[in-house]
Amino acid sequence: MAKILSLICADNAPLLDTAFLQSMGAPLARTGFRVLAPALAVEWPLEPSDGVPARILQDWRMRVEDKPVDVNCVEAEGREKTLLVADMDSTMIEQECIDELAAFAGKASEIAAITDQAMQGTLDFEAALRARVKMLEGLAASAIDETIRKRLTYTKGGKTLISTMRSRGHYCALVSGGFEAFTGPVAAHLGFDAHFGNRLEIKDGHLTGAVESPVLGRAAKKTTLLRLAKERTVKPAQTLALGDGANDLDMIAHAGLGVAFHAKPVTAAAAPVCLNHTSLLGILFLQGIAKTDHVTT
Repeated sequence: MAKILSLICADNAPLLDTAFLQSMGAPLARTGFRVLAPALAVEWPLEPSDGVPARILQDWRMRVEDKPVDVNCVEAEGREKTLLVADMDSTMIEQECIDELAAFAGKASEIAAITDQAMQGTLDFEAALRARVKMLEGLAASAIDETIRKRLTYTKGGKTLISTMRSRGHYCALVSGGFEAFTGPVAAHLGFDAHFGNRLEIKDGHLTGAVESPVLGRAAKKTTLLRLAKERTVKPAQTLALGDGANDLDMIAHAGLGVAFHAKPVTAAAAPVCLNHTSLLGILFLQGIAKTDHVTT
């Protein structure tokens, strides 16, 4: 199938002007060459005479390896997806919510260390989640609302990503190994159609240190992606999944477009598409949606 070579750079480093592209050997005169955002995102179709797409991708990544530029190959056919499933922590928001709660409990370093290992894939996700939540036993539930109000920050481009997708008739779901107490407000703020997460057990206004079963982890994220696609009669090829941690790998692998976004090494190494520099606007550019068609709110 035909491929598109995509170059997207960091929002604060608009390098992809004509002079830079010419110096890198980009085929600017080629039919199909597109500027999706001036100096920020460009693309062009790969032709049989160019050689093997995987080798072209490797070559271009080497050309810009010291620059904040993401280089990826995507399928030309069916680029724009109709179902988006996104991770929350360190993807749509810049924090890990459980680590923020840990700060209130005075156990920030202990819990953050376990979180990092779980996201790197060196610990079983469910066991690690239950161990961390157990360490929050007795914490006032009010810490959740305070965390949302004072400690959460949203990843740049998130609102535009969701607003643009939904304006084009697409369905967007937030699927997190974190907690519903956070996915609800985050989904509402960003404009998602639906959200899914784990449930913290709360009694008498305090966390009991338990998570309700079943735990939404790596396998459940993939299952949710496939279930939503079936419910909405969306073909697997028309799904998009993005995340940063090891627990996102199964849904990334089963999506029509799976994206590792500012991801942990194990996730980036396994994902077919990686964005390490751009904001969440890069998800729109990968689908061929130009900046002039982005919807901002």
